[in-house]
Amino acid sequence: MKIRLIIISMILVPFAMAHAQNNKGGKIPSDEGAKQIELYKEIFKQDSIFFSAFNRCDTLTYRQYLTNDFEFYHDLGGLHYLEEEMQSIREMCQRNSHIRRQLLENTLEVHPLGVDGALEIGVHRFYHTNSGQSEHVSGTYKFIHVWQKKGNVWRISRVISYDHGKMDNN
Repeated sequence: MKIRLIIISMILVPFAMAHAQNNKGGKIPSDEGAKQIELYKEIFKQDSIFFSAFNRCDTLTYRQYLTNDFEFYHDLGGLHYLEEEMQSIREMCQRNSHIRRQLLENTLEVHPLGVDGALEIGVHRFYHTNSGQSEHVSGTYKFIHVWQKKGNVWRISRVISYDHGKMDNN
């Protein structure tokens, strides 16, 4: 019985927190809470599709999720732009190894940026597999994505990837 209560609490607490406060410390009106939950679900879904393309080396789908003025800020690698990002992905996919990304779901935060944007903050783990070897954890890192919605299409315009203390791609 206790385990069942713990599981139910783990499911309901994030939703309760989304409704808990607005900037004035009061209750969020139910329509605001519903909008926040819908935005969270939408960005979670878009993140899943985007990184599924990354994991499968589907560079066409991956590219569709990036704006033309895309910028990637990396604490170790510095700034690079769309063409450098796509070249990096193509090279990664041509190597005789594989990198897989997994979002740590309980770390995901989504915040609205006006009516047509979202800020996604979280932690993700990368796994590396060299030819003939088993998959191993490459590292666990923090990220921020800025999403823009034009029409019904969500795209990432900015990425900040940080806290890369140690990377193990061997």
